Amino acid sequence: MSQANHVATSDPTAIQPFRIAIPDTQIADLKARLGKIRWPYATTNDHSRGQPVGFVMELVDRWMNDFRWREHEARLNSYPQFITGIDGQPIHFLHIRSQHPDAFPLILSHGWPGSVMEFLDLIEPLTNPTSGGQAFDLVIPSLPGFGFSSPLREGGWDSARIARAWDTLMKRLGYDRYGAHGGDIGSGIGRELGILQPHGLVGTHVLQIFAFPAGADGEMDRLSPFEMEGMAILANFEKYNGYHQIQAKRPGTLAYGLVDSPVAQMAWNTELWFGFEGNNIDNVDRDRFLAQASLYWFTGTGGSAANVYYEDQQTGAGYREVMNPTPTGVAVFPNDFRSVRSFAERANNIVHWTEMPRGGHFAASDAPDLLAQDIRAFFSKLNA
Repeated sequence: MSQANHVATSDPTAIQPFRIAIPDTQIADLKARLGKIRWPYATTNDHSRGQPVGFVMELVDRWMNDFRWREHEARLNSYPQFITGIDGQPIHFLHIRSQHPDAFPLILSHGWPGSVMEFLDLIEPLTNPTSGGQAFDLVIPSLPGFGFSSPLREGGWDSARIARAWDTLMKRLGYDRYGAHGGDIGSGIGRELGILQPHGLVGTHVLQIFAFPAGADGEMDRLSPFEMEGMAILANFEKYNGYHQIQAKRPGTLAYGLVDSPVAQMAWNTELWFGFEGNNIDNVDRDRFLAQASLYWFTGTGGSAANVYYEDQQTGAGYREVMNPTPTGVAVFPNDFRSVRSFAERANNIVHWTEMPRGGHFAASDAPDLLAQDIRAFFSKLNA
């Protein structure tokens, strides 16, 4: 499946320029498949059993008739992109250098069901902040098995192995001192980088610390109202998160549906973007969401992207309470799981903590102004 243009080289570790070029035939095939879907019988039209048929029909109609992939492809191609081999795996990444001579290198890690597109609205505020303050050189890789970091060559790519690959990438680019930021799976990767403590890592900034009650007497009584609301959101997540259970246990069987049916792929991705109960429907840019669903479809990576859940389930990477001594900053957004500081401090060197007034799980997309400000504040502390 032809996905992009880059020049082949005999050195798999060489950094090669990369440009997305989805063939017209693949776009036509997507539209043809969308026109032939067999819809399931709508037992209900609410969210109690999954995403409602009416809602998914609305998205499919837009995808087939109004959505323009080439516009999103052009936006991605407006930034320098590259591909290199690390530990036997193709790694695709954006690399945007700031105009500021004192810019600090920062690697951004997306999650599932996201992609490098999550960070498009952060690029300008971080590379060239208009209000002054810390500027960054950005490295934005596609996780192994996601997007153009494919095909997934082998198993074993848990969050800890990805963290090691990110350190290799930053040093291959010539950065001997850098920071990291991530959300969702990217938060786990950031924490694993902190545990790894590679030479040159200054700090890691994340959207979630996956730490839970330890069972100590009175610990729940000491939570703030903000934290208690977050625990209620977490309980609701545990009630509905079938995607996590399936991807952590049977990603190979799931993959057949995701790579054969664009509607199955898109509907599967709605679970986290739009909310299990549709509570985020009004906050998601439909075309940006469909662009990310298209990226999964065109690269055939719906199945391989699920594998990181399986790998982390085997090793505990991203969730294990091994001490992370690296200076860590956490931005907690209200429409998310809401990390609890007293839980997080058991195994992390927390030096910066912000409870945000708005935004959710995909804060880089729905609150990029707040997130960029907090990233700058955290790394300004460490670089002072």
